[in-house]
Amino acid sequence: MQADEMTWCNCFSARRYGMIENEKGIRTEYERDWDRIIFSSPFRRLQNKTQVFPLPEEVFVHNRLTHSLEVASVGRSLGKIIGKHLSTLPDVERNSEAKRFYKNNLKNVIAAACLAHDLGNPAFGHSGEEAISKYFKKRDTDSIEDKKFKGRFTPAEWNDLKNFEGNANAIRILTQQQKGRVKGGFRLTYSTLGAIIKYPCESLASERGRKHRKKYGYFKADEKVFLDIATVLKMIPDNSTKEISYKRHPFVYLVEAADDICYNIIDLEDSHRLGILSYEEVSTLLLAIVAKNKAENINAVKEQVEELKSDKNEALAYLRAKSINTLALRCSEIFIENKDAIITGDYENTLIEDIPELNNELKAINDLSVKKIYNYKEVVKLELAGFRIMSGLVEDFVTAALTPEKLRQKEHKKVLELLPSQFKFEESDTDYVKVLHMIDLISGMTDLFALKLYRNLRGIEI
Repeated sequence: MQADEMTWCNCFSARRYGMIENEKGIRTEYERDWDRIIFSSPFRRLQNKTQVFPLPEEVFVHNRLTHSLEVASVGRSLGKIIGKHLSTLPDVERNSEAKRFYKNNLKNVIAAACLAHDLGNPAFGHSGEEAISKYFKKRDTDSIEDKKFKGRFTPAEWNDLKNFEGNANAIRILTQQQKGRVKGGFRLTYSTLGAIIKYPCESLASERGRKHRKKYGYFKADEKVFLDIATVLKMIPDNSTKEISYKRHPFVYLVEAADDICYNIIDLEDSHRLGILSYEEVSTLLLAIVAKNKAENINAVKEQVEELKSDKNEALAYLRAKSINTLALRCSEIFIENKDAIITGDYENTLIEDIPELNNELKAINDLSVKKIYNYKEVVKLELAGFRIMSGLVEDFVTAALTPEKLRQKEHKKVLELLPSQFKFEESDTDYVKVLHMIDLISGMTDLFALKLYRNLRGIEI
């Protein structure tokens, strides 16, 4: 249990993970977080990772990188609006450091966290996550051989492996010290790290129906990292379970809202460009959202749309901007209305789901997306291909890593020779640590690299 309860004055920290003393410079610590992420290799690789649709040949659609940049843009706006409000709270007004943080820096924390929120996601969209776990799910049986195999891992370790989670992997990427790299990984501020942990619990505490425990936020190997972040940021323990679990950090709600806003709207725009949805379908859905913004003159919006209609992509881009603005403003208002429950850990919804007047409109978008976008033939084909590619790579590398050194065949040795130096393990490492090294490698691959390597290892391409 924390010695101090979380307040708006102590839930942030400019300290950097892995550093004893921060460097001085003209940029704030939170501006540096953004720069460290955007100049990193894992961030650059997002440009060749699928968001929803196959990477384009002719028509441009979003990838993980463009999605992350847009989420960061929305997140900065949310952070600015909320920061301005929180800076006027009586307790914050009396605390010069807190007032300065909310007035000037919350927007930078949320933007940086949004920028990094997808870093842990593997290639080929959500099928990549499931594919990484396939190797272990196949062995989760009651056969003597599989029971013996599972016995090489603790229950918590086994649960991590058979339920790979991109959110947990993001924290690992941002904080782990790889061979030949500096201590502390990206060395981000605790504030930015806390804003990324959407599910602040271990995998054994996961529980459907609980927003903050729907999935999990860290691998067992990174438990000390997570607990350090939770302690520094005064996060509130969740005492409803015996496993390690905390309530969400307040900033998480803003990062989550920015992500929710973007993928609800942007997938519609992409699907129109690809000819999956008609202009009428998309414009009707977006206009319905804008119409709920009392500050908008909906007739003026419709007139502008008519003027742009000769270029349907431009007309939808205009409606997309108006829709995102409507949702961002309402999410900000919902956060402010529920700020007391948020800071005490008693708020258990998402901001975008807590907008009553837009429930029907957002449900209509979700229903159409499931029916026509996520089940679109090319999307399904990509998911199936990605599933086979990623699960095949996991099987090759994990089998080689877990085969005892003296029993490794030439093929196993050759596979392990492909490991870059930062992913190599010690033979004395536990099986769990060895597997994580393999997953570190595979989850970081781009779609194209994973495809090429899979073809190489299968003898399809030399």
